[in-house]
Amino acid sequence: MIARSLLPSARFRVYTRLHRAYSFWPPAFFPMLNTLRHLHRAVLFAALALAAGTVTLLTACAPYRPTIVQGNVITREQLGALRPGMSRIQVRDILGTPLVSDLFHASRWDYVFTIDQQGVAPQARRLTVLFQDDRLERFETNAEFPSEVEFAASLSKPVTKRPPLLQADEKDLADFPAPAPAAPLPPVPPLPSSYPPLENAPQS
Repeated sequence: MIARSLLPSARFRVYTRLHRAYSFWPPAFFPMLNTLRHLHRAVLFAALALAAGTVTLLTACAPYRPTIVQGNVITREQLGALRPGMSRIQVRDILGTPLVSDLFHASRWDYVFTIDQQGVAPQARRLTVLFQDDRLERFETNAEFPSEVEFAASLSKPVTKRPPLLQADEKDLADFPAPAPAAPLPPVPPLPSSYPPLENAPQS
């Protein structure tokens, strides 16, 4: 019963405080408050757009990476020239010096080729040549080897798009309204033909 009797007085105190708060601020403050809220949102959106643009710019401005090439370039034409029974000298003349030649596995030569070039997908291929009695027995690969033309094409970087030409033809200009004619300038009044005399020279 006591709590219910205090409810009207509590509501009255709340209403009184709100009335005092609204009476303290001038009427021009509330439109200003709405303007500040809109300004805060605009600044927040601008900061987000600036952050996104900065990330895109940093991604586009990647540091330069030098091209790293290791091993022998082996093509499909070279593999097609290999024949069982060839000597080691003949195999070396076709494929070049092996990258790995193990003393404990003298009957095996390993050719490894890797290339890492900026703007192009990295390549890695491995060729194993096996000998028996110093004669070529067989060879094994971990991937399909490209031809000379395919290998040269894989090294070419993607062509960057040229920027659009900053010009427009008559059809493009017709989509935009013609500028309004400028207002004529007021006529310039004529200059006076006579001028007041200069100050009198000092008399001697």
